[in-house]
Amino acid sequence: MRASTRWTLAGLVVIVALVVALWREIGAEDPVGGTGGGLTASASREHRDADTPEALAGPRAEADLPPCPAPSTAPGPPELAGVSVECAADGGRADVGALVAGRNVVLNLWAYWCGPCADELPAMAEYQRRMGPAVTVLTVHQDENETAALLRLAELGVKLPTLQDGRRLVAAALKVPNVMPATVVLRSDGTVAKILPRAFTSADEIAAAVNPAMGVRG
Repeated sequence: MRASTRWTLAGLVVIVALVVALWREIGAEDPVGGTGGGLTASASREHRDADTPEALAGPRAEADLPPCPAPSTAPGPPELAGVSVECAADGGRADVGALVAGRNVVLNLWAYWCGPCADELPAMAEYQRRMGPAVTVLTVHQDENETAALLRLAELGVKLPTLQDGRRLVAAALKVPNVMPATVVLRSDGTVAKILPRAFTSADEIAAAVNPAMGVRG
């Protein structure tokens, strides 16, 4: 075999090895399989490995969030049946369908890195203060960095019950468009009244958009 032929074969072997390595790397990033449509590794976790109970203790104390609503046996939205996430206040498990059952609920979907979300959250807190027990505002953090979410809420001074949902299970169950912030309005009879993929800047805006759908005044 001539030297030029040997060099050609050696080059082909290197190219094949590089292609195989690249294929394996791409496959490893898509744990669901398929052609890139599955969850990425970061989106498949509720929170980061670094967000241990010990690591979250300080941020939780700083955020000082109220507990998540007590579960109810009233009929809840069938879309949320069996959806279980974490309550950010204490790390306990939360059955979302049971938490919202029998209540007029405003679900606010957000992430710590979202600028419009940071502008909207204080308006949601003010809206909750005005409405009192007639409506429950429940925020849903949609990123795996739970520490950053708690610190953001502490920074904003927003104290609303919050679910940690890094896998975005709530949004998927309710078919919420992939935008943030987004608001879902749930009636006390367990029906979905509205899905609002938009940002609000004031409590007045929120009330005008959601109260008629729930049949409440305020």
